[in-house]
Amino acid sequence: MAEDIEIDTDDLQRRMDGAMTSLRQEFASLRTGRASASMVEPIVVDAYGAPTPINQVGTVNVPEPRMVTITIWDKSLVGKAERAIRESGIGINPVIDGMTIRLPIPELNEERRRDLAKVAGGYAENARVAIRNIRRDGMDQLKKAKGSGMPEDDQKIWQSEIQEMTDAAIKRIDDALETKQEEIMQV
Repeated sequence: MAEDIEIDTDDLQRRMDGAMTSLRQEFASLRTGRASASMVEPIVVDAYGAPTPINQVGTVNVPEPRMVTITIWDKSLVGKAERAIRESGIGINPVIDGMTIRLPIPELNEERRRDLAKVAGGYAENARVAIRNIRRDGMDQLKKAKGSGMPEDDQKIWQSEIQEMTDAAIKRIDDALETKQEEIMQV
């Protein structure tokens, strides 16, 4: 009976990959002085009584390297979209032109670059915490398996495998953070 006890490492790996994907999305929303449609993805507009992603109430375009435009489909949502952009904390003043909202991307000064690098570090730390929580879940599965009669040798093998997965995920997070911080600090 003790032989068929297994730890679901595929699920743990899938969850770790999900944390990494989430981190990449958060990094994409950080502006680095260049316009990107992904920087407005996290913005949510109160449309028709429901929170709706901004890319579902209008078309997001990047016509120039330092400009993002959002063409809102419903005229009644233009003001709500503008308010959502102002309240989102991306640090850009929207300019309304009819049913189009323009977001001019200003040059980043040194202080703002440092602040963005710190924000990126915070995102990375949140991802590391998520990875450690997934590791803890894996170790909890091991404890339950131990109670079900898993041999100590098997426990050590599974424990080292879970730790290797965790170390690899943390390294990927650190590498992604280093790359993003270099990109942010690049003038």
